[in-house]
Formats: sequence, C-alpha cells, structure tokens
Amino acid sequence: MIISIIVAIGKNGEIGNKGNLLWHLPADLKKFKETTMGHHMIMGRKTFESIGKALPGRTTVIVTRNNDYKKESCLIASSLEEAISIAKEAGEQEVMIIGGGEIYKQSLPLAQKIYLTEVEYVGEADTFFPTLDNQNWNILSEQNNPPTDKYPAWSFKILERP
Repeated sequence: MIISIIVAIGKNGEIGNKGNLLWHLPADLKKFKETTMGHHMIMGRKTFESIGKALPGRTTVIVTRNNDYKKESCLIASSLEEAISIAKEAGEQEVMIIGGGEIYKQSLPLAQKIYLTEVEYVGEADTFFPTLDNQNWNILSEQNNPPTDKYPAWSFKILERP
C-alpha cells in the first residue's frame, strides 16, 4: 500500500489558522477531490472538525486520543499507525494523509508520495507543514498556475521518494 500525503502550503509552510484554510482555490479543491476519491483519508480530529463531516466517496479515518470519540460514517483510530493498518486491512492501495500539522509531522517519514500544492501566500498561520528535504524527493509532475484577479499564483506537484 502506498502512503501518500496531500497538502497545500504557503511560502513558509503555512497550512492553516484557527482551524481554517488560508485560501480558497477552486481548482485545488477539485484536484483534492479527484485525488482522494475512493480512498481512505487519514486525518486528525481537529482537521475532521474543521471539515465538519465525512466527505462522500471516501472512507474517513480520524486519529484521536479520545477513546470515546465517535462520528457517524467515520472510522476512529488511536494512532497514525492504527489508522494506516485499518486502511491496509481494508485492501486500500493508496491511503491519503490529509492533515493536520501533527499528523503530517508523524506521517512524513512514512510517506512515499506527496501531492503538493504550493501557494504564493505569506501570512498569519498557526499550523505549518514540516520542512521538506527536497533531496529526498523526485518531482514526477508539476503544473504552474499564474496569479489572477481572484487567486494567487500556485503550483501543483507530485513528489515521490527515489
């Protein structure tokens, strides 16, 4: 099973502030949906609560230390390792790690692939993606998008460990 991370980051690794996304890029949200559809998505409890519901067409696995935590249509795991095992035992071919900051930090050493959106954004944030060592990743594809009146410049890359 491939362990993949999907994340959108600002220039300084920003990924969120007060439980909210830092930008709204419809094309990136569409790419997120296409990439995660049909897969198990692993996320922390705070990330799940910022989304507010299980996303259709995907299996949601929430990592939380709260043994009493329950959410309709979601699977609960007490650790990242347990969440990955749940996906693997279900026959998943590629599990998607979707955040937040602590889950990304724990999963980065395990990840084989990253679906990375880089946004020309510098601003207030309280959640960051861990620093990527670019020497440990090959770029499989890259799509650059110029700024518009409504949106900052951004790029979408697929990275893979050599």
